[in-house]
Amino acid sequence: MGKELFQTYNWLNESSIRFEEDKIIMYAPEKTDFFCNSGPIGEEGITPESLTNAPFYYTEVSGDFVMRVKVSHDFKDTYDAASIMVLKNSTVWAKACLELTDFDTHAVVSVVTNQTSDDANGCNIDGNEVWFQLARSGNSFAFHYSLDGKRYDMMRFFSLPVDDIVKVGLMAQSPIGKGGERIYQNYTLELQSVKNIRSGQ
Repeated sequence: MGKELFQTYNWLNESSIRFEEDKIIMYAPEKTDFFCNSGPIGEEGITPESLTNAPFYYTEVSGDFVMRVKVSHDFKDTYDAASIMVLKNSTVWAKACLELTDFDTHAVVSVVTNQTSDDANGCNIDGNEVWFQLARSGNSFAFHYSLDGKRYDMMRFFSLPVDDIVKVGLMAQSPIGKGGERIYQNYTLELQSVKNIRSGQ
C-alpha cells in the first residue's frame, strides 16, 4: 500500500506515519483521544476527558461511500485503540475503535458525537485485529465489523447532521496511556452506495 495512494489525505493533529507493503503504521501519542464529555459520570472508575487531539489522517469525500480496513495494535493501556472516523467538525463526528476497554477486554467500540459523545461497547474480540467497514447513505451511517474480512456484522447504525462533504479516515488514540503504534491494512475507500445500510451491502 504505497504512499502515492494517499496524495489527497491530510492531517488533523499530525503524527508520524509510515507505509509498508499493505500496511499503514500510525503513531498514537500519549494522552490523545476524540471524546466530548458531558460532565462527571460517577465517583468511581475512569471517565474520559474531553479531548480532540488524536491524530486523524483523512480525505474529504462527497456523497455516499464505503470504507474498509483491517486494524490491529498491541493493547498496552486502557482505551488504547486503532480507529476509523467520519468527521464534520470537532463536535460532530463518529468513530469505531478496536479498543482495550476498562473491563480489560478487546472490543469493538463506537462513539457518536453531536456536541456530546456517547460510548457503546460492542462485541468482545479474541485476538488483536478486526476488520471495520464504514458506509454512508445520505446522512445515515453504519459501522460494521468482521473477523475474516468477508462477513460483516453491524455494530452501529446512526445519523449525523453533516454536509455533503465529510472527512473520512484513520484515527489513532491513547487517552490515558503512553502511546504506541496502530496498524491499518488493506485499506479501501469506494464512492458507492449500499443497498441496505444496516447489512452494509
